[in-house]
Amino acid sequence: MKVHSAEIVISAVAPKQYPESELPEIALAGRSNVGKSSFINTLIDRKNLARTSSKPGKTQTLNFYLIENSLYFVDVPGYGYAKVSKTERAKWGKMIETYLTQRQQLRAVVSLVDLRHAPSQEDIQMYQFLNYYQIPVIVVATKADKIPRGKWNKHESMIKKALDFDPADTFIIFSAVTKEGKEAAWQAIEAAIEKDQNV
Repeated sequence: MKVHSAEIVISAVAPKQYPESELPEIALAGRSNVGKSSFINTLIDRKNLARTSSKPGKTQTLNFYLIENSLYFVDVPGYGYAKVSKTERAKWGKMIETYLTQRQQLRAVVSLVDLRHAPSQEDIQMYQFLNYYQIPVIVVATKADKIPRGKWNKHESMIKKALDFDPADTFIIFSAVTKEGKEAAWQAIEAAIEKDQNV
C-alpha cells in the first residue's frame, strides 16, 4: 500500500475511548525496544509519526493511527520493560487483553520479535495468548540488517521453534534500515483484512 495520509487519532486506555468506526484494525505488539515505532514509520513512509524513543516503555496507551482513511494501526504498550512497577504492568496487561479479546474490528496482530535473539518469555506468552484466542498473527522479526543474510534462516528457525510457530501464521524478516520485508508486511496486513471481509 502506498500511504499518503496517516495520523494519530487517539490514545486510549479504555474501550469507551476507542474510535467509533467500523474500519479494520491491525494491532502491533512487542517488547519495548523491538522497533515497533520504526516498523510503523517504515510502513507508512514517515520519519516520525510513531515516535521512536531512547526510553523504552514510553507508550502507555493504545495509540490509534488512521492510515489512508481505510484502516487503523493500533500500537499497544511495549512489554517486558523492567522499570515499570508491577501494578502499572498489570494495568497495561488488562488494557491490552481487553482490547485484543473484545475489539470486533481487530483483524490481526503484528507480533514483533528481534531476529537477533531467541524470543523472550513475554514474546512466547503473547504468541500463545493470540493463538489461544485464535487471533491471526503476523510475526515480524526486526533488525535483520544487524545479522548477515546468510544467518537469517538459522535465526528464523530458532525463533519459530521457541514460539512453537503455527505454519498458518505469517513470518516476515524485516529491517527498518534496508526496508527488507516492508512489501511482505503490507501484503500480510492486506490479506488479513481481505480474508475477514470474505468470511
